[in-house]
Amino acid sequence: MSDIKLDDRMPVLVGCGQLVQKEKDVEKAKSPMHLMEDAARAAASDAGLGDKLWPIVDNVTVVRFITDSPDSGKLPFGRYPNAPKTLSNMLGANPARNCYGPTGGNTPQMLVNHTAELIANGETEVALVAGSECFGTMMRALGQGKMLPWNDDPGGERIDIGVEKAGVTDVEKRHKLQFPVNIYPMFENAIRGAAGRSVKDHQLAIGKLMAPFTEVAAKHPQAWFPVARTAEEIATPTDDNRYVGFPYTKYMNAIMQVDQAAAVVMMSVKKARELGIPQSKWVFLHGCADANDLWYPTERVNYHSSPAIRMMGKKAFAMSGWNIGDIDYFDLYSCFPSAVQIGRQELGIAEDDPRSLTVTGGLPYFGGAGNNYVMHSIATMMDKLRAKPGSKGLCTSNGWYVTKHGLGLYSTTPREGKWEREKPAAYQAEIDAEKHPKVDEKPSGKARIETYTVVHGRGGAEFAIVFGRLADTDARFVAHTPNDPATLADMVKRDQLGRTGTVASPADGSVNIFTPE
Repeated sequence: MSDIKLDDRMPVLVGCGQLVQKEKDVEKAKSPMHLMEDAARAAASDAGLGDKLWPIVDNVTVVRFITDSPDSGKLPFGRYPNAPKTLSNMLGANPARNCYGPTGGNTPQMLVNHTAELIANGETEVALVAGSECFGTMMRALGQGKMLPWNDDPGGERIDIGVEKAGVTDVEKRHKLQFPVNIYPMFENAIRGAAGRSVKDHQLAIGKLMAPFTEVAAKHPQAWFPVARTAEEIATPTDDNRYVGFPYTKYMNAIMQVDQAAAVVMMSVKKARELGIPQSKWVFLHGCADANDLWYPTERVNYHSSPAIRMMGKKAFAMSGWNIGDIDYFDLYSCFPSAVQIGRQELGIAEDDPRSLTVTGGLPYFGGAGNNYVMHSIATMMDKLRAKPGSKGLCTSNGWYVTKHGLGLYSTTPREGKWEREKPAAYQAEIDAEKHPKVDEKPSGKARIETYTVVHGRGGAEFAIVFGRLADTDARFVAHTPNDPATLADMVKRDQLGRTGTVASPADGSVNIFTPE
């Protein structure tokens, strides 16, 4: 590394920390702010700085809590109006910037990309990016009727990064598409259709995709579910592994009820040298990109691809000078199997590629810590790359419903030249211009199913959701089906892709109903 002249403003990640909390007693469990503090201190220690870091941090950025996400108003505690300021106070820091990210699983990578750009532009010198969720403890406390003292309002200015925008339209919300467990299975059935697989064959294919994730989680010290499972265990519905949204069983779903925190320390190369941080700790962001697909689910080009991920990969690899074959370690966002498959496809990773698609074990097995999972991806990736100097890693992130995306390419090998990335707005316009179906919010007439899911509760099938296309106009619509047991059972038993029927929009403004022929 000493033979390469590095730009003083080159951003570099120098510290990482991550923790899991499995305290059974909700009143003894740490709050998300205290767990985040521990992760931040672990990252500072990893950088070799310890408490010497806090007087020199000029930017503290926090990943948004679940409690601050849309539709979370019913949660009675866990409110931190200025979480980055609260964290700064706990650490004894007084940064010029206390920043807060928007909702979305894409945000940890997006915030690292954003912070790297600030460092490269000379707007920030030393930064902490951190996040935490104790949603597991919160849900247990609420179940026990206990209110925990998880609140703090330190006042002060909070800088909000990104745009906070609902992920669904009113019509989509009326049809219950705001819940990821309802909509990601619809992507899955579309993927199956594009692959030409039967329901039975595809179910086992999903199990085979995710089984290696469980094996990685089983070896990760911060994993929430460190249990290796076979493809058959994952794919087969049982009393302990019921359907949630067909075709997904419980073992295929991200689990948010976890207590986990992670943080990274970033700074300029100049500052890292001044502070004497060993170069063996340095990890460079060689390429990055952020993009979003057409925003609302009903607007998508289709449900088995992502033009945004495709574009993002192209831009990040162009920035780095690498290609997909150069990557040693991946962590593809894995809230549900459909997200993994779409990411793999758009980045050009072959289905039979022997390289692991995760370093953590993924959201269903490592744990899906709200918006902050990818901070664990990045922290784990840093450890992997340091252990094998010169190796290369790729992390992807995903927010809402295959909507918002971030990507980072990492290595301990220095990045030469000036760090500069193409502005996301420059290529977002091309994605936004993608031709896509028109949406009919009040459909009527003959139609066919484009994709679908059957939503299950603990007692079995409850209702079905379809994306369909009108026969006359080819406009897309969202609807439910009649929820009688015979219809729902048939939708689980037989392939419904392309099935014809009739759709109607009730005068009372409730859900559209598609009745299969």
